[in-house]
Amino acid sequence: MPRLLIAASGTGGHIYPALSFADSLSDSWEIEWLGVPNRLEIELVPKKYNLTKLKVGGLQGNLFRKTFYLCKLLFASIRVSFLLRQKKINVVFTTGGYISAPSILGAKLTGIPILLHESNAIPGKVTRLLGRFCDHVALGIPSASEYLPGCKTSFTGTPVRSEFFLDQSLPSWVPLGEGLLIVIMGGSQGAIKMNEMVRNILPWLLDKGCRVIHLTGKNDCFYEKLEKVDIHANFVIRQFSNEISALLRNADLAISRAGSGAISELMVTKTPSILIPFPASADQHQELNAAYMARYGGAVIVNQHDSEKDILKNTISNLIDSNSLSEMKSNLDKYDCLKSENNIFEIINSIS
Repeated sequence: MPRLLIAASGTGGHIYPALSFADSLSDSWEIEWLGVPNRLEIELVPKKYNLTKLKVGGLQGNLFRKTFYLCKLLFASIRVSFLLRQKKINVVFTTGGYISAPSILGAKLTGIPILLHESNAIPGKVTRLLGRFCDHVALGIPSASEYLPGCKTSFTGTPVRSEFFLDQSLPSWVPLGEGLLIVIMGGSQGAIKMNEMVRNILPWLLDKGCRVIHLTGKNDCFYEKLEKVDIHANFVIRQFSNEISALLRNADLAISRAGSGAISELMVTKTPSILIPFPASADQHQELNAAYMARYGGAVIVNQHDSEKDILKNTISNLIDSNSLSEMKSNLDKYDCLKSENNIFEIINSIS
């Protein structure tokens, strides 16, 4: 039985593709998971995968702090190499982020093959620095290869959970009616500025008869203020929903950040979207992710702006009045992400 170590930690953008990949593997694979204490994987990784936690961080800060973290990284890499031997791991799969660095270095020390998946249009720092030490780098967006000289790359698309491919009924808590269903996704951590932009036009949306589902994320305290007050019958606000696949399969329009996980789910569900890239994302990778989607006519980009301005309102109004949403939905069939040239399972089998 082949033994796989998955190293994925921190955010849904790193964890969900790894979970999707793991859940798609046959029962012939035995899977171990490597994460970081007190991060999202503690909640998301199922109990069926044995989770080992390793303290590791980035190389930010002054020279002293960078030296300190470099020492921690080297120590963590040695720990990973011992773990790989102890668990008799045959291959490592990682999705970038802090946990990838010691995983790649530890696997290299042990002589175990590594498959790194990079889902963003601009690869993260770890991918750019250590991708050349991996046996293969799988790409969610083909243009990312331009930033990875010396790496063996293939365009595979980003793994998405199986439920996003299935037709599903709306959850029972979604308002019924004929009005357009708009789903706003603030991300797992919350996107306060984006949420403010939406809240500013919420009365207008409801006056137009739209049904609005606002998933704020856990860091937006506005959710708590509304828990004890009466709100419009066509408006539902929640911090999070584990039924996002059913929401997107039935939505007429989504408003979202442009993280790699979100855009992959929007592509699979063929949901027209307005993307509001997080302006402080590393290397502005969300802007390029959004541009990749918009290139095929299935998404419109709106830059983050003061909530008092009418840019988002005017964009939605134009989409509705011009009947563009149906055209955007049909354009989603053309996305390259759904027509990847290589299979990620074939790659991992070939290197293991």
